[in-house]
Amino acid sequence: MLDVLFDPYNVPFWLLIIAILLGAIAIIARPFSTYVKFVYPNAKFEAMGNPFIGDKELDSVAESKDIISFKETINTLKDYNVAGETMYSLQQSLDDSFLATVDMMQKDSSKKMKEFFEVYLEKQDMPLLKNVLKNKILGNTISKDAAEKALTPQGHMLLETIIEAETTELPTLLKKHGYGEDVTSVLSDLHDFTELDIALDKHYITKLLQITVPYKCESAKQHYAKSLIDTIHIKNVLRAKQLGYNEERCKKMFMLEGREIPQWKYNELSECDGVAQIITNLEGTSYYTACKDAIEAYNTTNSVQVFEIALDSAFLKNIKDISIQNYSTIGPTLRFLVSKEFEIRNLKIIAKGVDEHIQPAVIKRYLVKEAAA
Repeated sequence: MLDVLFDPYNVPFWLLIIAILLGAIAIIARPFSTYVKFVYPNAKFEAMGNPFIGDKELDSVAESKDIISFKETINTLKDYNVAGETMYSLQQSLDDSFLATVDMMQKDSSKKMKEFFEVYLEKQDMPLLKNVLKNKILGNTISKDAAEKALTPQGHMLLETIIEAETTELPTLLKKHGYGEDVTSVLSDLHDFTELDIALDKHYITKLLQITVPYKCESAKQHYAKSLIDTIHIKNVLRAKQLGYNEERCKKMFMLEGREIPQWKYNELSECDGVAQIITNLEGTSYYTACKDAIEAYNTTNSVQVFEIALDSAFLKNIKDISIQNYSTIGPTLRFLVSKEFEIRNLKIIAKGVDEHIQPAVIKRYLVKEAAA
């Protein structure tokens, strides 16, 4: 049998050679096909760039004299075309701009990225979902217009249903919309709203970790998601210590293993006596330098918000690193998307500050800029 198979004068030998060649071509072609799908979108996104996470452009916009000059300044860039004459209408227009950007990215990207973009957008409605659920549980009157603020059709539908439902129906309702036991069990036996926040964040990140992305992109997606987990964990434990939560209560806020903050490290942070000790215990992580540099501002303001802004800047730096490490696949796409989210947030903060005649120096304290290398 083997003699026939390896005899070049017999058909089976050539069939074997062809099979080997086809297998080799398939192995080589698979990653190449992924690279090809990202060439055009990555080049386009990098050409567009994200100017409003840098010092120069942000400073210029923050110094706008009024809402109209603010609008004119940002509309000088080709990818912005915001409209409106009031702060509220401008902020809505900025949200619409973000949605249009994501829609453009979906159309320009591989169809295999569709689910990633859809799940990413769910995060944008998360603060609104948390707020509506909390008000529902407290028995507060919720305007039906609250659902109109949702950025996604799915978010709008869910919020409308929540507003019209009875409080006792919430666990069943959320289960029908794909929320698992982590969320529904908390709603059935809620002790404080922190539990709800953690459960909803965990639901979203678990979903993000599980979605399928194109070949050779999984590592970058995992890096992004686990960096997001780290950032949320550090923010949560800093807020908790500022509020005087004890060690046990802090440990209950753990969600999932992060990239640099595994559970044992999170427990170590939970055992710290206060905010300053937490920052010291971050040494050895990529978040330490940014937080250490914010300590002086914290000592002046006694607000952990300065650390949250520093952590967001460090997160943007991590996304930049992911982009460099995955330059031929999802990296530049991911960086453009995440940076666009922070751009929109910065511009909405500036619009509010300009409208309320807040000094530019004060506005700038609340803006998230990409940390220096």
